[in-house]
Amino acid sequence: MALTTGELTLIEQRVTNDGPSTGVAYLFWFFLWFVSAHRFYLGRPGTAILQILSYLILIGLVWALIDAFLIPGMIRDKRNEIRQRLALQMASDHRQVS
Repeated sequence: MALTTGELTLIEQRVTNDGPSTGVAYLFWFFLWFVSAHRFYLGRPGTAILQILSYLILIGLVWALIDAFLIPGMIRDKRNEIRQRLALQMASDHRQVS
């Protein structure tokens, strides 16, 4: 069952409200890079821990700088996860009502 335009609009509003903030992600990256706070914030704890461990061999410093360019894609991925979860939830609600 396809979702209505109103339901898709509601999903986009929820993604905007519930999704990660680009500004916050960059603030975490800039001020708390050494604990990979931006990766934890964006729901990537596994790579955050790997990044922290890699700081011990200096590769992580380069990785932290590369993350400045990767943050927009990570935010887009996180928002898409939220969007898909909400769409599935609404579709499930439609089936229960029918």
